[in-house]
Amino acid sequence: MLDVAGARLEPVVQYLRDLALSDNRPLTCRSYAFDLLRWVRVLWFLEVPWHRATEAETSALVGWLRVTANPQRRRRNPGAPPPGSVNGRTGKSYLRIGYAPSTINHNLTVVSSFYAFHGHHGRGPVVNPVPEASALRHVLAHRDPDAAPPVFRRARLRQRVPSTEPRAIPDAMWDELFAAMNHDRDRAAVLLYVSSGARASELLGVTPADIDWSRQLIYVVTKGSQEREPVPVSPQALVILASYLDRAGLPPAHEPVFRTRRGPEKPLSYWAMRRVIQRANEKLGTNWTLHDIRHTAANRMANDPAVTLPQVRVILRHSDLATTGRYLNARVEELFEVLQAHYNRPRVERSFAPGYDPEDFKAVFGG
Repeated sequence: MLDVAGARLEPVVQYLRDLALSDNRPLTCRSYAFDLLRWVRVLWFLEVPWHRATEAETSALVGWLRVTANPQRRRRNPGAPPPGSVNGRTGKSYLRIGYAPSTINHNLTVVSSFYAFHGHHGRGPVVNPVPEASALRHVLAHRDPDAAPPVFRRARLRQRVPSTEPRAIPDAMWDELFAAMNHDRDRAAVLLYVSSGARASELLGVTPADIDWSRQLIYVVTKGSQEREPVPVSPQALVILASYLDRAGLPPAHEPVFRTRRGPEKPLSYWAMRRVIQRANEKLGTNWTLHDIRHTAANRMANDPAVTLPQVRVILRHSDLATTGRYLNARVEELFEVLQAHYNRPRVERSFAPGYDPEDFKAVFGG
């Protein structure tokens, strides 16, 4: 990272170097670097040296992020739905134009970590400019994993993050989404996604050597642990994948199986696969995402009485069973069928045993 004069920002470089040496992924270091870039830009604007920052500058950063537009969410299509509006078909909200509360909280965490690192080495301000919740740190330091999640207050300047349930694609709308795929490559990809529950980037990295056709398995590199792990997939997905590879040709053993269809042949990127889903959304009037397909797979497996929750956790490769348990919820289409049966059920009429006069019951119990 460079300053306005083009010189390296040594405090930031030292912190990022320590972050990389602590076995963090390159994408994590990149994310932290962008968060620190926002912070130093605020300090430059306020003309405050990094080692003299106080809580006042942190408040300025939070206030700016709360009101400014996020350049990553700039809409180029004038006919796009308004930011923050709700899609009438899916019930999902479109992204707002500004920074999400979780993004602001992440930025505060990075800045706090930056000053904690320099404080450990005797540099920077005496007091960390980011307020922290001492009660939260105390609870997490002695937490019993079998106990109920602790309740604590947010630290100052931390944003309230709403708790939302994972949203799965209903079966009828899933059929529409699958029908909108106009190529075997795209059909194979979405079927592999929904049958394996793999994350978007994990599946796009699958090579011919990662496919076990006889055992109906694919091997993916898990996002967190970076371990190569087997994941079961459906026979239908493998049939369509075989049809796609038969037409497109099998790439080398070390190259991803999903390739671009236009221009020079190269591996299909996350952004290209994301565009496939966006084109289907434009056709259907929906706003599904690639991660919604993972939610759909998890919801289907978690609510299948023949599959146990620990088995679902292994397939999805969650580190915590509680994360998998979030998918144990009623599906909207199932509620609709149950309520329709409830509405059509005859009303129960009150009756009395033979020998009792209804008027006597009315006199004693009323009604």
